[in-house]
Amino acid sequence: MQRTLSILAVFCFGFFSGRAAEASAGARAGRAAFVMHFDGDWRVAGGLAEKVLLVSLQGLANRAAPELYVVHPKDFQWEITEPLFSFYERKHGVRFTEIKTADEALARFGRAAKGYVVWEKAVSASLNVAFTIGGLEDAVVVSEELIPLVEKHGLRKIDDLRGRYTGRTDAQIYQDAYDRYWARCTKESIMLLGGHAGAVRQPAMADWGVRQKMFFEDLSANPKHPEELALAKRLFSELQPGATVFGWHSYAKDTEEQYTTLLSGYGLKMEGLHNLPNLSFNCQFTFTPGFKFTNNHRVARDAKPVAGPKVYVSFVQSDSIGIGVWTKPGRGKLPFAWQVTMNWTKFSPAALEYFHESATPNDYFIGGLSGPGYMYPNHIPAARFPGLMREANELMTLLDERVLEIMDNSAADGNVGNADLTKETVDRYYAAFPGVIGFINGYGPARTRDLRGTQALISYDYYIDPRRPREEVAADLGELIALNTKRPYFLLVHVRESNDVNSLVEVVKRLDGPIEVVPVDLFLKLAASQRTYTIRYQDPNEPKHFKGY
Repeated sequence: MQRTLSILAVFCFGFFSGRAAEASAGARAGRAAFVMHFDGDWRVAGGLAEKVLLVSLQGLANRAAPELYVVHPKDFQWEITEPLFSFYERKHGVRFTEIKTADEALARFGRAAKGYVVWEKAVSASLNVAFTIGGLEDAVVVSEELIPLVEKHGLRKIDDLRGRYTGRTDAQIYQDAYDRYWARCTKESIMLLGGHAGAVRQPAMADWGVRQKMFFEDLSANPKHPEELALAKRLFSELQPGATVFGWHSYAKDTEEQYTTLLSGYGLKMEGLHNLPNLSFNCQFTFTPGFKFTNNHRVARDAKPVAGPKVYVSFVQSDSIGIGVWTKPGRGKLPFAWQVTMNWTKFSPAALEYFHESATPNDYFIGGLSGPGYMYPNHIPAARFPGLMREANELMTLLDERVLEIMDNSAADGNVGNADLTKETVDRYYAAFPGVIGFINGYGPARTRDLRGTQALISYDYYIDPRRPREEVAADLGELIALNTKRPYFLLVHVRESNDVNSLVEVVKRLDGPIEVVPVDLFLKLAASQRTYTIRYQDPNEPKHFKGY
């Protein structure tokens, strides 16, 4: 799924140009870098303040070269920081020296900062404003108790937000930040630093926004907050076409569905989450010399396998392979598709190389989600759709991927609701991707299905919640098999992040046959050979929300 290495070298908003490219070459030759190990304390009243200081420092330290990397605990949502750390040592020859304290980090990297900016713990939005200032003014971000520490290392106060925003709404705070700082921020991206809210926050992606001089915000996309929504629309309207929204929506204000619908309407791409770490480091490494993506295709593009009178099951792990079950035991025991975050080729190529290098013959990579970033295609402006999908095609070609995953939850609520695609949207995908084997759709169950020539579009029939007991999952799948009596029956299953493959092996053993678990590329070819399903699109006359199918 990507462009070419020459285009890759240009993207990263300049990531691989100048000294950054030299840094990557130096890394391959065995450059030195530093590593810190974070604990899991992100409490505002606990470890957050020091982590805020360190991730802002990381963004500044990594501006010119990949200097500072962070390893998170094994139970952190992004579980790959330690495996990727080892990958950098092994494949790029990086020699890491550990830094254990903020004091040590400032002693080593304080030179990258010109000063500090103070945020106010009692005013949550002040942290995002401080990160914006930090990127623009080369300042580390501190709360008041850390002022003596940074001044000990010779840093001067650049700005102090204490008291500035007391009693003001988030809409007022971000309007003030817009007036003061927006003109100087990059318009190629914006940092939606929401996610965790209240007593715990996890701004692990802030290093990236600081490095790239992004505008930080967590404005609501909820119509219940009209002033915040209006400002969010203004920000999005002033970004460059095809810009990227990094981070994640605020769990305290709105929903994923509301925010993704909003940004899709501007033709923007989402890349999350708010706690995705180390992008300021990762972006400065290209693929290792001679590396080429080679997928585990089970069927040729022009093959015409014929489905038999049985149930064909295919499992797909979405939510990006980085927060899935890649490092958990059992991977490789079943054919499994993994949705790849395509834009990682631009800002985290080593991570994608790590996944491909460690893949088993049963691991198969597919493109997603909906295009060259997370978007809801029913809401992408028609004028923006072709260009976005040309980018997605280029990304898929680079990553040797032949299946595209589509998702539009704009008329759904989490895993419940109408997740179907309009006929207009389906028409656009078939026109934009003539070379793919087929398409899959949904998150929770959906009903959009199509077949044009040899390209099938199949929606998920089932979603596996990791909290649902395995015997109940097996019973659910058994009921679907019993209800869908026409054979062949094509049962596409979405596997939610943190489901382990071993448990799915046990689920399959409980199903009554004839059943065959197949890779998704073969699954789509078989679905094209015998259409036992109904061609269907989103019905505009249906209620916007309904409970199940």
